[in-house]
Amino acid sequence: MTAVDYLNPDLPDGLATVDMPVVDATEATLRGFGHLVDDSDSYPIEIVRWPAQGWRPVDEGTGDEAGTTSGIFTSEWQGDVLYGRNEAVGGHYVLAYATTPAQASVDHARAPQQMLLWHANYHPDGGQLFYPLDRKPFYVPLALPGDGVQPDDFICFRFDGSQGLYIHPNIWHEGVFTLSGAQRFHDRQGRVHARVSIDFAREFGCLLRAPILSVD
Repeated sequence: MTAVDYLNPDLPDGLATVDMPVVDATEATLRGFGHLVDDSDSYPIEIVRWPAQGWRPVDEGTGDEAGTTSGIFTSEWQGDVLYGRNEAVGGHYVLAYATTPAQASVDHARAPQQMLLWHANYHPDGGQLFYPLDRKPFYVPLALPGDGVQPDDFICFRFDGSQGLYIHPNIWHEGVFTLSGAQRFHDRQGRVHARVSIDFAREFGCLLRAPILSVD
């Protein structure tokens, strides 16, 4: 399998778009996906024990000792391209576009009117917490577990910036999406950082779309 260049994904032309519903994030709407977070320092992160390879079980007290890692996750629009940088795991990615990737330019400062998502992933080894250090609204697209996930399974959750998000292990996501400019988040997640990915552009010939709406 060819490694993906997350800063230059070289997406094909002529991609369809699949609209995600945009839903306000509450404890009720996030049920099954995760929870709202008021205190990022004390919130517990679920760590999943390493799976057994056969019928012999992994010894009690082992396989879940790597703990967590933390750092700043920065989400930043540069023209039509939304970049993410995750200091906790040394990641730097293109998260989304404001127009078709072939037409995207970083050489302007116009506010984006939509985001087009090309990729998502989940972490089988543990949960993940994002807490806004800059108290501004943000989006997080999520889908429930399962490798058979489809583009129309994704929901885009809208946060007003007063609380953070904790997501359970195996929940499909792709970082956090600021609605304009740059925004910093405290990120805490499993140190193993196993990642299972989906490339919507190549697998389904589409991008997932959400209009950028203001949050009062």
